Amino acid sequence: MSQSLPRTLGELRRSGYRTVSVKEEMRRNLARKLRAGEPVFPGIIGYDDTVLPQIQNAILSRHDFLLLGLRGQAKTRIVRSLVNLLDDFIPVIAGAPLNDDPFHPISKMARTLVAERGDDTPIEWLPRERRYHEKLATPDVTIADLIGDVDPIKAMARKLDFSDEEVIHYGIIPRSNRGIFAINELPDLQPRIQVGLLNIMEEKDIQIRGFPVRIPLDISIVYTANPEDYTNRGNIITPLKDRIDAQILTHYPETIEDAVRITSQEAWTQRDSQTDVHVSEFIRELVERIAFEARKSEYVDRNSGVSARMPISLLETVLSSAERRALLNGDQQASVRVIDLFEAIPAITGKIELVYKGEQEGIANVAQFLVGKAIKEAFNRRFVPNYRPGREQKFNFPKFQQIVNWFETGHTLEISTAASEADYHSALTAVDGLETLARHEMKIENRRDLGPAMEFLVEGLHQNFLITKVLAGTRITYTDTVSHMMGQMEDAGP
Repeated sequence: MSQSLPRTLGELRRSGYRTVSVKEEMRRNLARKLRAGEPVFPGIIGYDDTVLPQIQNAILSRHDFLLLGLRGQAKTRIVRSLVNLLDDFIPVIAGAPLNDDPFHPISKMARTLVAERGDDTPIEWLPRERRYHEKLATPDVTIADLIGDVDPIKAMARKLDFSDEEVIHYGIIPRSNRGIFAINELPDLQPRIQVGLLNIMEEKDIQIRGFPVRIPLDISIVYTANPEDYTNRGNIITPLKDRIDAQILTHYPETIEDAVRITSQEAWTQRDSQTDVHVSEFIRELVERIAFEARKSEYVDRNSGVSARMPISLLETVLSSAERRALLNGDQQASVRVIDLFEAIPAITGKIELVYKGEQEGIANVAQFLVGKAIKEAFNRRFVPNYRPGREQKFNFPKFQQIVNWFETGHTLEISTAASEADYHSALTAVDGLETLARHEMKIENRRDLGPAMEFLVEGLHQNFLITKVLAGTRITYTDTVSHMMGQMEDAGP
């Protein structure tokens, strides 16, 4: 900040500075960014044609708005990025409690100071980062928290009547004057507290302990909420809904490509260890498909949603699985394997809520099932001609015949999360035709993608019931389906 900026009210007047309302300020800066082709919400992916234009329309209309959507849909991130539409600095009366405009002070302290000192009133410059305040709505939030209350200690110390404005201890909303105030999870706010927001939004009137105080706040209010049919913890009262100018629906990524970009942007993948961990693009696709499958699964509560945080945690966990394996084996490089997805079940189980049918199956079994469904979906999209999701179609078997025959002749393949890179590749390349098929069909250019690609093909054959898999701890054994069934019969005895 320049040291030549006005430091008194008189200097500010002579500079020709003119204040505008916060909503006009946001509108002006948004218009400038749009005209210049600058990114308005950097880092927000997948909303360019849906959510972001609606938010921009709301800002251009000088509206307060509500972002309504399931968990993990970037609502809070969008709200926090609104601060970028504020000016770098604005002038305020030094020491005033409500970020008072030097030309139009609203607090008694600021009005008194201007009356006493006139053009010598000291001015501070408030950075935009300090003009954003946020409150998570919880059932224990009070009117005092949001709007304010009488401070009896201040009244006694100054020998003031409780009706005197100077005894008020202002809440977070008045202290957000000339800025942006956000309330997250609005339905969690008790109805009687929501009522307290009505006049704040419309008439700018507040009452403290029965004493009416007219405070013309200059504020932009935004809200976030989950759909009410999911939360079941409360509702947005109708009068408040009516005062919220725009309700904007958010959504999960609509394409795998957008989902991969979001997870790649948010996940911690640049590790500080000396191990170089590689993640194949089709592994990143599988990570996202697990979330896509969960969102439409009959075992998962769709009303609760499956947060975008799930694939982020999942990608970080499979990276750690590969990193741990390399550290234990003394390898300098490691690639994330398909088996690592099954090892990363803890990253899934805490991120999904089950319906009764899913609870009967068990959370771990449902997570394993979702991983398998994602692999099958990705596999069939590549290898089933004219594949249509959601419909069983004839599998293109001939190109995999050599691999299936290898298992039918009594061979088995064992994959372990602990095996070194050399042992892992050696086991997979022993399968007749597998390496050739993986190179050709998966279009492998990076040798580090070859092992995971071969494993993906084998797991895809299992998901289509052409070979059998036995999972035991950190090991997976693939074998011929018929041989496995016969072995089970022999174990069962007569």
